[in-house]
Amino acid sequence: MIATMKETVKRFGDTLALDNLNLNVFEGEILGLLGPNGAGKTTAIRVLCGLIDADSGSAVVLGETQSIKNLKARQNIGLVTQEITVFSDLTAAENLRYFGGLYGLRGAELQANVEEMLEFVGLSDRAKKRPGTFSGGMQRRLNIACALVHKPKLVIMDEPTVGIDPQSRNHILESVKEIAKNGTTVIYTTHYMEEVQAICDRILIMDLGRVIAEGTLDELVGRISHEDKVLLTAVQPSETLTAELKEIGGVKDVTVSGNEYTITSASDSGNVSRIMEITQRHGGVSAFSEQKPNLENVFLTLTGKCLRDKGEA
Repeated sequence: MIATMKETVKRFGDTLALDNLNLNVFEGEILGLLGPNGAGKTTAIRVLCGLIDADSGSAVVLGETQSIKNLKARQNIGLVTQEITVFSDLTAAENLRYFGGLYGLRGAELQANVEEMLEFVGLSDRAKKRPGTFSGGMQRRLNIACALVHKPKLVIMDEPTVGIDPQSRNHILESVKEIAKNGTTVIYTTHYMEEVQAICDRILIMDLGRVIAEGTLDELVGRISHEDKVLLTAVQPSETLTAELKEIGGVKDVTVSGNEYTITSASDSGNVSRIMEITQRHGGVSAFSEQKPNLENVFLTLTGKCLRDKGEA
């Protein structure tokens, strides 16, 4: 076990950010941490990193009880923040040497790590350039390199791909997989479901300061696989059509937006033919598809919110 949080509570004034939070992080995994804004993800990360203290409960990282006074607990952690935290008046290599020096690296070891990290994030040819001349994606890659230069055992990445181009995003995702392949544990938060689905071994979903679901992608999707969804565009939408669709046996819900219908049925209810028969009697359909459950469906079912809902505390 790399890290644990047990019954962790953190308040900011009247706001309960962490509500007896329990989570485990296992060695060598890429753990996806999801939640709507205000779920407590960033607060949990700050407690794990020792940037703030919890009010009660515990956070143990690499065998050390975490707190703002415990420098030893932070020596083997790398933190990639949402914000770019490199120095614009230093070159890429100088930034890496600075951050490596903070962790006690010196001499040949420091230089070797700097060169290795520049190559790892694809910035070797920019070693003597200042970040102000970089694209947003290149700055984020340098940000990641600065968090890795001391070769930590645990890397926490808090939305590392915000606002960058697809090529840089793919580069970062491949880098994350490579980090884990080399034995480093990764906690990864993001607002992009497809990223979690692509790289994470296990997923935690947080809401209101606590974990409400956890498991592999297949395990989480399996929690709602008792439902099938049909999406169709009706040529002649009407209240009568909606009412008849709702009367089909096994149909749980019918939502309508303009001429677009979403029909949710019990799994294996065999309602597709009945849905098509009814809509054909009411003018037919111009588009039709069946939706398989995915991580976004799980998230919406469990939290009732979109991943980008407002309200971060």
